[in-house]
Amino acid sequence: MVFLTQKIFTSYSFSSETNSIITTKEIVIIVLSIVLFRYFLYVNEKHNEIVLNKLKKSNQDIIESKERYDIVAKATSDTIWDWKIDNDAFIWNKGIQSVFGYKKEEVGKGSNWWFERIHPEDSLKMSVRLYSFLDYKTDKWQDEYRFQCADGSYKYVIDKGFLVKNKDGKIVRMIGSIQDVTKQKEEEQRLRLLETVITQTNDSVMICSTQLNENSMPNILFVNSAFENMTGYKTEESIGMSLDILFGEKSDNQHTEELKKCIREYQVCEVETICYKKNGSVFWINFSMIPVTNKDGEHSHWISIQRDVTEVKEKEKEREQLIRELTKNNNDLKQFSYITSHNLRAPLSNLTGLLNLIDDIPIENPELKELIDGFSTSTHLLNDTINDLVKAIVIKDNPSIKKEKVPIKEVFENVFNQLNFMISLHKPILKIELEEEYISNINKSYLESIFLNLMTNSIKYRSTTTQLKITISSKIENDELIISFKDNGIGIDLEKNKDKIFGLYQRFHNHPDSKGLGLYLVKSQVESMGGTITVDSKVGKGTTFTLNFKKQ
Repeated sequence: MVFLTQKIFTSYSFSSETNSIITTKEIVIIVLSIVLFRYFLYVNEKHNEIVLNKLKKSNQDIIESKERYDIVAKATSDTIWDWKIDNDAFIWNKGIQSVFGYKKEEVGKGSNWWFERIHPEDSLKMSVRLYSFLDYKTDKWQDEYRFQCADGSYKYVIDKGFLVKNKDGKIVRMIGSIQDVTKQKEEEQRLRLLETVITQTNDSVMICSTQLNENSMPNILFVNSAFENMTGYKTEESIGMSLDILFGEKSDNQHTEELKKCIREYQVCEVETICYKKNGSVFWINFSMIPVTNKDGEHSHWISIQRDVTEVKEKEKEREQLIRELTKNNNDLKQFSYITSHNLRAPLSNLTGLLNLIDDIPIENPELKELIDGFSTSTHLLNDTINDLVKAIVIKDNPSIKKEKVPIKEVFENVFNQLNFMISLHKPILKIELEEEYISNINKSYLESIFLNLMTNSIKYRSTTTQLKITISSKIENDELIISFKDNGIGIDLEKNKDKIFGLYQRFHNHPDSKGLGLYLVKSQVESMGGTITVDSKVGKGTTFTLNFKKQ
C-alpha cells in the first residue's frame, strides 16, 4: 500500500527522470503512510473491543434476565407460555409440568392443545374474549377459567397475557402467564357459603372487636339481619356501639360478670340471661362469645351468636309450675291413700270380727240370713280391695327396698312349689330354659311375686280347647338379662286394650277370680327394680311377657 501510494504520488508530482530514485521526501511519505495505517488499525481494534464488551455485557444481561425469569417463575409457580401467532407455535415453561402434572412429551406445540384442556363450560366464553381481544389489539388480556390437569381434574387459573407487535404494528406473538388460584377459589366459595349461612340463619350473629370499653365490653363491627329482627337495632345503628346496649336492670348480674370475665381472659363463654330490645322490651337470650385468632395466633375478633329462648323459658316455667302442682297433688293423693287405708282398715277389721262372731250365732230368719251373708261378702271384698291398694302404695312409694344378687332358678323353684297344686290339677306342658344366671340389685320377694303372678295368669287364662303350654326362658343380650313368659292361652286383644294392659283394675276377660290388679303390681315391681316389661298377644293364640333387667 505504501509503495503504491508512493508511485501514485510521484507519477503526478515528479518528473520521469527522478522516478526511479527514492528520495527523502518519498521516505517521509512512506513513513507517514505506515504511521497513519497503524493508527487506523489501532482505532479499529479499540472500536472492536468496545463492541465486543457491549456484546459480552448484553449476553450477560440476557443470562441474568433468564435466571431472574426462571427464579420468578419458580417463586410464583406461574406457567409461562409464548404463542407465535403466525405459525401457531406454542412454547411452555416447566410450570406446565410442575403445576399441572404433564410430562414433557405430553405437552402440545399448538394452540389447539391449550384450548382442548379448557373446561367445556368455560371454553366458549374464554375463546370469545380472547379473539375479541386480538381483534381490538389492546395491549393486555386477562381471563379466569378452569384448566385440565394430566390426571383429568381441573384447576382454577387466572391467565394474563400481552401482545408483541412488529414495526408495522402487526401482532406476531402473545406472551402470558397462568396462575393456579384453585385454593383461593375454594376459599372464596367457602367464605361465600359461610356468609350465606351467617346472613340466612335465624340466630343472631355479631362480630366484635377485641378493644374493650370501661365496662369490659367490646364494640360491634358486624351484625346480620337476624340481629336486626331480634333486637330492633338497625345495622347502621349497631356498628360501633358496645354490647352494653343489650343488657339492663333485669339482666342476671352473675351471668353478665361471668361474660365480662371470659372476654377479658379470651375464653369461650355461654350464658342465658334477660336482654333488652331497642324498644325497651325484655327477652331471654342464649348468648355465646367465641374468640377468633389470626394466622399469628393473636386474638383479632370476637364472634357472638345469640338465640332467642324466650319461648323455651316460658315453657320451662310452665313445666316447673306443672311439676310443682303435680308433686303437690301426688303428695295429697298419697296422704289421702294413707289416711283412707288406715281409717278404713280399723272399722273393716271390726266388721270382719263382728261377722266372725255372727257366724257362730244361729239365724233362723232366712231373709236376715241372706242379708248378713251379702253384707259379709261385701265386707270381705272391700277388705281385699283395701289390702290391694296398700300393696300398690307400698310398691310405688318404697325406693329403699332391699336389693341383692338373686339366682333366677332358685326363685322359680320357690314359685313352682307354691303353685304345685294348680300345676298338678291342670297339668300344663312346661318348657323351662333358664340360664344359670344371677340378677344383681333385685328384690327377691318382688321377683317371686312377678313370677307368681305371670304363672298364675297363664294357668288362669288357659284355653279350654287345647292343652296349656308354658315356656319360660332367659338369655343375655347386650349386657341385659331377658326373661320371657310365653303361653298358648286365650290371649288379649291388644288393638283395644294396648294402653290398658298394666292399668289398675283393668279386666279383659269375664273370669270370676279376675280383679285387674296382678299385671299392675307386676309392672310396678319390675320398674321399681329398674327393669322394663312388654307384652305381645293375639286372641286365641296366646300371650308373651318379656322382662328386661340390667345384668349388673
